[in-house]
Amino acid sequence: MQRQKPVKFDFSGKLKDVPLPIAVPGNLLSINAGFRSFRPVIDNDKCAGCMMCYVMCPDGTIYKEGEALAIDYDYCKGCGICAEECKLKAIEMVPEE
Repeated sequence: MQRQKPVKFDFSGKLKDVPLPIAVPGNLLSINAGFRSFRPVIDNDKCAGCMMCYVMCPDGTIYKEGEALAIDYDYCKGCGICAEECKLKAIEMVPEE
């Protein structure tokens, strides 16, 4: 699975000119503002590859890198939804350094 490149959009027209959908999972719109206090860390030894974290991530920051899952921390907000949805507890929220 290839990562999509960030998309910059400058809205200076009318609403009918906005390309839809404006934001969909996997479309990265802006780099994290740096307010994250916890970040998810994936233990790929525990991971079964169900991809539920990928499906539930509101920012589309989880992606497959070879056979392992990875997180794009530039765009991750640290919401913890991925860790909550992981039935095997393969994702742990750790304090940001």
